Amino acid sequence: MSEITETAGMQFGIMTVSDITQDPTTGITPSERERIQATVTIAKHAEEVGLDVMAIGEHHNPPFWSSSPTTTLAYIAAQTERIILSTSTTLITTNDPVKIAEDYAMLQHLAEGRTDLMLGRGNTGPVYPWFGQDIRQGLPLAIENYALLRQLWDNDVVDWEGKFRTPLQGFTSTPRPLDGVSPFVWHGSIRTPEIAEQAAYYGDGFFANNIFWPKEHYQRLIELYRQRYAHYGHGTPEQAIVGIGGQVFMAAKSQDAVNAFRPYFDNAPVYGHGPSMEDFSEMTPLTVGSPQQVIDRYAGMRDFYGDFQRQLFLVDHAGLPLKTVLEQLDILGGEVVPVLRKELAKNRPASVPDAPTHAARVKAVYGDGPAREARPGMNRGDNLTVGGPYQDTPPRAGSAFGAAATRQGA
Repeated sequence: MSEITETAGMQFGIMTVSDITQDPTTGITPSERERIQATVTIAKHAEEVGLDVMAIGEHHNPPFWSSSPTTTLAYIAAQTERIILSTSTTLITTNDPVKIAEDYAMLQHLAEGRTDLMLGRGNTGPVYPWFGQDIRQGLPLAIENYALLRQLWDNDVVDWEGKFRTPLQGFTSTPRPLDGVSPFVWHGSIRTPEIAEQAAYYGDGFFANNIFWPKEHYQRLIELYRQRYAHYGHGTPEQAIVGIGGQVFMAAKSQDAVNAFRPYFDNAPVYGHGPSMEDFSEMTPLTVGSPQQVIDRYAGMRDFYGDFQRQLFLVDHAGLPLKTVLEQLDILGGEVVPVLRKELAKNRPASVPDAPTHAARVKAVYGDGPAREARPGMNRGDNLTVGGPYQDTPPRAGSAFGAAATRQGA
């Protein structure tokens, strides 16, 4: 495996929406088993070619397979060494925040910190009633559920009462985040300014999908996020943490790329039978052509969005066979990303932060000192019979915690 060099603090990687789509050139639709195993192979190869991130979506309906991203990412973590494992959507609206807190902290431990996640509302309307929610409450759900998730990660013991779930009293989410530092959160959005506002409020990252809309649309969202990030006192607008998506298909000769990708584009479930590939490429960041064309276009993204921290490419959708996807990764890792690292490092201000990593975030909290190792105290399972659930959790004065602690110390 090649070494990863994070020039200028940038992270480059791939994202998948986990679709299972018929290959229009052969008429063959892969099985769920084949597509799942192919995704594992893709993730491992992404690390081998020097990419930094693999992100997997979450869906709960055909033709998608990724209903449990943490299961998949944990399996990939066991077979990789360096690549950061993330999501390209974790549904904050229809997942219980308690389960998100538990699942992603567990993944964080198993991956030894090589994980973060991207929260979003998703783009499948029927998912809301499937999980007992009302789509008309999508934004309030996103706001309230994330507020609870933050408390569950930031506090050993949580009392909570909100609108959309049963109250919590003296609840502890286990395991605690690795090293006492929760996974980094990106808030992903295609169209919603309220999500950019939420990311700014918490000082989290903002990820603009940057696939289906013109650049001016994402410019407005990113600019709003940067302004509000500064408003909430997290730093200057230029210090906000921004990620963008992208979509490419490459060949040594641009016309060969166009000819090879056209049947996949024309029949893709999302945008097939709509605008021509040429029109869509003009309106969106889709780039079908030579590696140099991809380099030129994506190096220019900084002119639209400012300096950013993460670039993810969609390369495995629309029925493309595994062999073709692996060839795309070879081009991406061998010819495109090394040049983009250099291009995007040029004239990058020293004040622009690096992409977030677990190691850097731990150091920001503890310096050169030891990080937290959560060690449970005596506990009967309700967090109300002892001073605190962990040995280093201070008792809460004036509560059952304080009373229990006094009795134990008597």
